[in-house]
Amino acid sequence: MSSVRQDLAVPLLGTMMVAWAMQASPALAAEHEQHALGKVEFPISCSPPAQAQFNQAMALLHHMTYPQAREAFERTIEIEPACAMAHWGVAMTLFQPLWPTRPNAAALARGWEEVRKAKALQASGRERRFIAAAEAFFTEPDSHEYWVRIHRWAVASRQAYEVLPGDDEAALFYALSHLATAPPTASSREHADQAAEILLKVYEKQPDHPGAMHYLVHANDVPGRERELLEVTRKYDAIAPNNPHALHMPTHIYTRLGDWSRVIKGNLRAADASLLHPAGERGELVWDEFAHAIEYLMYAYLQQGADTHAAEQLSRLQSTQRMEPTFKTAFHLASTQARYALERRAWNEAMKIQPRTPAWLDWDRYMWAEAIAQFARGLGAARLGNKQEAARAIQRLAELEGVARRAGEDLFARSIKVLHLELTAWSTHAHGQSARSVEIMREAAELERATPKHAVTPGPTLPALEQLGDLLSEQNKPAEALSAYQSSLKSFPRRFNSLLGAAEAARKSGDSTQARAFYAELLDVAAPDSSRPQVKEARRYVAAGSLP
Repeated sequence: MSSVRQDLAVPLLGTMMVAWAMQASPALAAEHEQHALGKVEFPISCSPPAQAQFNQAMALLHHMTYPQAREAFERTIEIEPACAMAHWGVAMTLFQPLWPTRPNAAALARGWEEVRKAKALQASGRERRFIAAAEAFFTEPDSHEYWVRIHRWAVASRQAYEVLPGDDEAALFYALSHLATAPPTASSREHADQAAEILLKVYEKQPDHPGAMHYLVHANDVPGRERELLEVTRKYDAIAPNNPHALHMPTHIYTRLGDWSRVIKGNLRAADASLLHPAGERGELVWDEFAHAIEYLMYAYLQQGADTHAAEQLSRLQSTQRMEPTFKTAFHLASTQARYALERRAWNEAMKIQPRTPAWLDWDRYMWAEAIAQFARGLGAARLGNKQEAARAIQRLAELEGVARRAGEDLFARSIKVLHLELTAWSTHAHGQSARSVEIMREAAELERATPKHAVTPGPTLPALEQLGDLLSEQNKPAEALSAYQSSLKSFPRRFNSLLGAAEAARKSGDSTQARAFYAELLDVAAPDSSRPQVKEARRYVAAGSLP
C-alpha cells in the first residue's frame, strides 16, 4: 500500500473489489454496466441472474445500440436457455423502427426463428403480448414488405398497450411504433405529439429510463417541438456517457436550434465511442453509427465555416475500412461529400462527385443516397453552365424517385422529388427562364416544408428556401431574396449561407441596419479561425458600418 497515495487508496481498493465481484457474479456485472446506461426494470419470469442480464440488454435496446443489445440478450440465453423473453429480445434487435436500415433475408429468418423459440417456451400472459408483437413483424420470413411488417408490429404494439394498462414497457414500444409509422407528410407532427404524451407519463414515473428519454428526443425532432423538454435532451447524453447513440441523439435537437458547438461536442464523443462498439457477426465491422455521427459533425463544422475541420472528418470517414454495408453507411458517404462541396459553393468539386461509390455497397438498395450524389453533381454542372450534365442528373433523379415509390419508400421518394425540383429550377435558370425557375423552386420549398426530416439526416442537402434566396440573388432581386433567406432561417436557424445571403441581400437593398445585424450573427456563428473570405468581409462591414 505504500506505493499508493493515501487519498487514492480507498477508492482504488473499492474499484478493485467491484471488479473482482463482477468477475464472480455475472448478474452484478450486468447491474454495474446498466448504471452507465440508465435504469430499466423489466420483470420477466426468468432466474435472477438472467433477469439482471436481461435488464442490461433492454437498456441497450432502448438506446438503439443494436449489436451490443443482441450480444447481451444472447448472454441472457447462455445464463438461461429457456428464458423466452431473451429470445424475444434477440428478435427485437433485428429491425430498427426509426432507422432507414431494412432487415435482410438472414435477419428476417433469424428473427422468425427466435420468435418461434420464444413462443415454444414457458412465458407469462404479459410476456406473450410482447412476443406476439415481435411475431407480427417477423411472420412470413420470405416476404420483404418492410412497411407491411412495421405496420403489423405497430398494431400489435397498440394491442399490448391497451391490454396491459400501466405497463411502462408496453407504453414505450407503443410510443416508438407511433413514431415509426408517422406519415411522410407534415401530419407526422400529430404522431410526435401523441407519442410524447405517452412517453411523458413513463418519464414522470421513471426519470432515469433510457427509452423514455431517448424516444422523447425523437418525438421532439420535428418542427415546433424542438424546444420542448430541453432538460430531457440535455440529460439524455449524461445518462449513458459511453453510449454512442445517447451521446449523439441530443444533437438532433441542437442541430434544429443551430447550436453548433453542442453538435460538435456531442458528435466528436459519439464518433469515438462508436468505434468501441463494433458490428458484424464477429465484431469485424465498423458500426454505421460512426458514419452517422461524422455527418452531423461535418454539418456543424460547415455551418461555422470551419472547413479544415470538416475536411478532416470527411477524410476520416472515407479512409475508414470495413464499414458496415448498410443504408446509413451509404447515405452518409454520399451526403458528406455532397455537403462538403455544396456548403462551400465549390461547384467544380461538386461536379466531380461520382455517384454509386464506393463500389462495395449495393447501391440498387440505396436510392436516396445515390440521389444526393446525383443532385450535387448536377447542381455543380448547372451552376457552371454545363447544361448537358445537369440534364443527365435530372433524368436520373426522376428514375430514382420512381424506384423509391415502387419500393413503398414514400419518405425517400418525396425527399428525392425535392432534389429533382431544386435541380430542375437551377437548370431552368441556366436556360434563361428566370420566372419559371423561381416557380419550380417555390414548389420544391413547399414540398420540403410538408415532408418530415428523416432521422438519418441533419437536414436537407440544401434548404429549398435558401436556394430560392440564392436563385433570386442571381436574378438581381435582393428584396425578394432577403425574404426567402429570412423564411429559411426560421426553419433552419444559424446556417452560414443563409445568414450570408441575407446580409448581402439586405446590403444590396440598401438596408444597412439589417445587413449589419445579419453580418453580426454570421460572425457569432463562424469559427474564429474560419478561412472563408466572407467572414473577413463581415468583420469589415460590422467594424466600418458599411461596405461599398
